[in-house]
Amino acid sequence: MASADPLAAPSVGELRLITIPISHYCEKARWALERAGLRYREERHVQVIHRFASRRAGGAGTVPVLVTGEGAIGDSADIIAWVDRRTPAPQRLLAEGEADRRAEAELCRRFDEQLGPAGRRLIYVRMFAAPRSLLLDFNDQGVPAWEDRMLRVSLPVMKLLMARLLGIRPGVEVGDEARVWREFDHVAGLLRDGRPYLLGERFGAADLTFAALSAPVLLPSSYGVPLPQPPQLDAATASLVLRAREHPAGAFALRVIAEHRR
Repeated sequence: MASADPLAAPSVGELRLITIPISHYCEKARWALERAGLRYREERHVQVIHRFASRRAGGAGTVPVLVTGEGAIGDSADIIAWVDRRTPAPQRLLAEGEADRRAEAELCRRFDEQLGPAGRRLIYVRMFAAPRSLLLDFNDQGVPAWEDRMLRVSLPVMKLLMARLLGIRPGVEVGDEARVWREFDHVAGLLRDGRPYLLGERFGAADLTFAALSAPVLLPSSYGVPLPQPPQLDAATASLVLRAREHPAGAFALRVIAEHRR
C-alpha cells in the first residue's frame, strides 16, 4: 500500500517513464529518478509512435512523460522539479536561494532550448546517413518487438516523418553544429575560474542538464542505453565526437557523468 506521506518514495510500479530510449531529454529524467533512488518502469518507444504513447499516458505528444499517482508530467525540467521535492535536502538538484535558483533555471532553460534541439538534429542528420543496422540496433533498444519490425520495414517513410517533426532540412546541421559549439564555449567560460560545477561548489540541475543534453555529441559510455562509439562511426562523425570530448565543456560533462551518473 502506498504511504500516506506525500513526499514518500512511490511504490514499485506506481511510476512509469515513457521514453524514446536514446533521447537525451529522456536521459535527464532517468538520471534524476535513479539519482534520487525512485524506482520506476521505463516504457520505451520508437520515434513517431512515441507521440501516441505520450498522449495515451497523459502527455502532450512528447517524451519523457512521467506517470505518477498524482498525474502525468510531460517535461524533463518539470520531472526534475517533481523528483527534487521527494529528495532529501542535501541531495537536491535545485538551488535553495532565490538568486541561485533563478540562475540555475536560466541555465537549464538555455540548454533545453539551444543545446538540446541543436545536438539532436545534428546527430540525427549524421545517423540518417549511417548503415541501417547501426542506426536501428542502437535506436530500438528495449522497444516492443512490433515497433522495431515496423521501423525496419518503413524506415524511409519514418525518416521523412522524423525530419518533419524535428525541423530537419538541407543544411540545418551547419547552424546546429555552430550552436552546439557556442553552448560548449559558454560552459567553458563559466568554468574558467576553476569552479567544479556550473554554479559553484554544488552539483545541480544545470550540471545534469548540460551533461545529459551533450550526449548526442559526446556519446558517453554511462547512459540509459548503450550508445555507438567513435570506432563504429564514419570518420566525420567520429571526429566530431572526439572534438567534443576534448573540448573543456565536453571534458566537464564526461567528468560529471563519471562522478554522478551511477
